Amino acid sequence: MSEFVGELIGTMILVIFGTGVVAGVSLKNTLAEGAGWVLVTFAWGLGVAMGVYAVGNITGAHINPAVTLGLATVGDFAWSKVPLYITAQMLGGIIGAIIVFFHYLPHWRKTNDPSTKLGVFSTGPAIPSPIANLISEVIGTFVLVMGILFLGAHQFTEGLNPLIVGLLIVVIGMSLGGTTGYAINPARDLGPRIAHALLPIPGKGASNWSYSWVPVIGPAIGGIYGGLFYQAIFETEPSVWFWIGSIAIVLLFAVGLIQELRKSESTQDNYEEERS
Repeated sequence: MSEFVGELIGTMILVIFGTGVVAGVSLKNTLAEGAGWVLVTFAWGLGVAMGVYAVGNITGAHINPAVTLGLATVGDFAWSKVPLYITAQMLGGIIGAIIVFFHYLPHWRKTNDPSTKLGVFSTGPAIPSPIANLISEVIGTFVLVMGILFLGAHQFTEGLNPLIVGLLIVVIGMSLGGTTGYAINPARDLGPRIAHALLPIPGKGASNWSYSWVPVIGPAIGGIYGGLFYQAIFETEPSVWFWIGSIAIVLLFAVGLIQELRKSESTQDNYEEERS
């Protein structure tokens, strides 16, 4: 199997299990309807583990453009292969989402809420606030790439490593996923969002393209900075890009904080006006 096909299949497996559990939990009249966040986080983690088991010995099982960018940043992956991997991952995300659509075929017409249908395919914020949402995706993906690099520095019993990576996804989802749905993977979000836009889903509504840049740019930033941070702190090899990235991250956090403080002041002012 070629590396292109391997990354496509690995990402497809990840998306089948991941979007599949969201469909089972959220679409009407499924046997798993309402099963909740814990089930979703465990299934996403096991979906990642299965994708890694499937193609890890062929491609290294990045199955995530943010991971590919992070590994390339620290020199663990050739930049010349990055476009090939990312293209395969995006196609795998689209195909996996299409398969889930067909699997739950009669349940789309039973579900009335368009946002629920979109939520099967792509992420969305609990509280819409673009910069804050971007920060959440940056942090989640930073933790993901750092965690993968941590795990790579240790020796595990043969065959156990993919399961540990899957548990990393579970803990990220449980701890950090409540704000944006923890895309932490542009192929996991953009690929299925494209599928949502193309598929004849009954009453599906819009694909929320105005938000779609957040789960792409955020994970890309988090993945690259995660690689730079690991290289600088754990391998004691800081580069000029690490310092530039650190300044950019601090500025991003500062802008997000200022915006939220202004919103809080505006909300308080409105509350006081209503009371008066």
